[in-house]
Amino acid sequence: MTVKLLTHLGICVSDLERSVAFYRDVFDFEEVGRLEPEVEGTSRILEISDAKLQAVYLERDGWRIELLYFASPGHTGTGAPRAVNELGLTHLSFRVSDMDALLERVEAAGGSLREDSRIGIGDGGSSALFVVDPDGTRIELIDAPGDPGAIPGSG
Repeated sequence: MTVKLLTHLGICVSDLERSVAFYRDVFDFEEVGRLEPEVEGTSRILEISDAKLQAVYLERDGWRIELLYFASPGHTGTGAPRAVNELGLTHLSFRVSDMDALLERVEAAGGSLREDSRIGIGDGGSSALFVVDPDGTRIELIDAPGDPGAIPGSG
């Protein structure tokens, strides 16, 4: 096989340290590296002129995210959550064991709840809802018993 490993998912952020704190303090990610690559190569590979980038790599459960902060030319977009049916990556998802405690951490760290998205799952008191990080990235939270690695609804 030619592909060796999925290495990371990138998330553009407007405030690097705020986002590092959000993912570390709310979702228990561990910082595993930082980099500030040279402008010329970064601009070319990312197809952004004068791309002065700072990146922080965070990891948990074998997954790695890369938080991308552009000192130049800055970020685009409003920070409003993207529609889930908009093409491209739509959200991150976590199985949780204490939804209420985690929702408090989300809000304390600058995220917000999408309370209207809350649903009950089955008869056992399980639930799911979306929250957003400080820059509007959607994050699905699923509080359900059983194997946290199982596909939701697979039994």
